[in-house]
Amino acid sequence: MASKSALLLVAAALTGCAYHPGPEPLAGLEAVNQPVLTRSDFVFDAAAPNGTLPPSEAARLDGWFAGLGLHYGDSVYVDGPYSDAARAQVAEIAGKYGMLVSQSAPVTAGAVQPGNVRVVVTRSVATVPNCPNWEEKSQPNYNNKMLPGSGCAVNSNLAAMVANPEDLFHGREGGSTVDTTTATKAINSYRTQPPTGTKGLADVNTKKGE
Repeated sequence: MASKSALLLVAAALTGCAYHPGPEPLAGLEAVNQPVLTRSDFVFDAAAPNGTLPPSEAARLDGWFAGLGLHYGDSVYVDGPYSDAARAQVAEIAGKYGMLVSQSAPVTAGAVQPGNVRVVVTRSVATVPNCPNWEEKSQPNYNNKMLPGSGCAVNSNLAAMVANPEDLFHGREGGSTVDTTTATKAINSYRTQPPTGTKGLADVNTKKGE
């Protein structure tokens, strides 16, 4: 009877170490840690009587853009009752930084005061939270699941290097016009390039000094 009890205890211990099939949230091939996009809105209210920025306000706006480090990937908007009239002037200042003014300004806190325009800069930042993650040991891994740190290195590097973080989450809309010459340039080059074998084989000398 004692031997049977011992065998049962050994069998129970081995069962606890065996593979347990069932749903496993980390059993797929997709990286556990994915980039997360964070958007921030920066607001600048400038006096613009009748939609025209005085030289002093234009200089202040230029300095604000420089202080923000306005760069590719940011979005610039103009809001307020005089936004249409001031858009061209704001676009000229933003153009110094290689930026265009976008349509449909996002909703911001507070109303635009009469005689003012509001310039909004939206900036997106991509990060991979909870990285690095070494919470679990790599072995034993009976269910062959992904480790908690999976994707940290690749996705963190990608998030740090991408010029426009928005590109990680959605594609760009196509332009209203299509340049057929540019679109077919690669195909035409492929079709017109003569095959390498038409010129014969290259004479390669493998002897040193000759």
